[in-house]
Amino acid sequence: MSNHEKICESLDLGVIVRRSNGVTRWQRTVWTPVAILPKAEPADWRVLRQDGDTVEYHAATLPLTLWRKECEAYRVALTDPNPGVYVVLREDDRDPDFPYQVHLVTASPHEAALFNESGDEIVEKVPMPEGVIAWVAGWIKDHYVEETFVKRKRRRHFGEPDQDGLGDPRISQTTDVYRAPTGQRHVDKDAGNGL
Repeated sequence: MSNHEKICESLDLGVIVRRSNGVTRWQRTVWTPVAILPKAEPADWRVLRQDGDTVEYHAATLPLTLWRKECEAYRVALTDPNPGVYVVLREDDRDPDFPYQVHLVTASPHEAALFNESGDEIVEKVPMPEGVIAWVAGWIKDHYVEETFVKRKRRRHFGEPDQDGLGDPRISQTTDVYRAPTGQRHVDKDAGNGL
């Protein structure tokens, strides 16, 4: 199968998540995706670095999958002054020490926005390394097809008569409803003022 016939292509990315102390009593800890590791080995919350109460974990390794039909979204991501990969964390109650699991990594800002709308997941944009930028740019170069803009036309309802530029034919009109105002005003004789 040639490169142009591929529907998708994936690259394994390790996701680094930072756990730090919260600033309110309602949120005692903050979990934030901070970076990705291209071509990382599988991991399950392996400690990478610790500084006091702040710990960085290699939380998981997931595939970043590029789809041929999503090339426009990837182009939007790469035109950003700081291209990024979006990491989605979803609540998980299997392990009380790690209340979130890495659900998804994506290069599509549109897909990330869909997860961000619910408010149930943590969605963070992390910097996209140069090698991943080159890989995504190559995918776009091989698969992007610019779609021509076609203005949609209003569909006619069944049995709707053709309109000839006049207003609604059910309302009797002496002239065209799109005419310019004439400037004449009706005078109410009882009130003595113009309406």
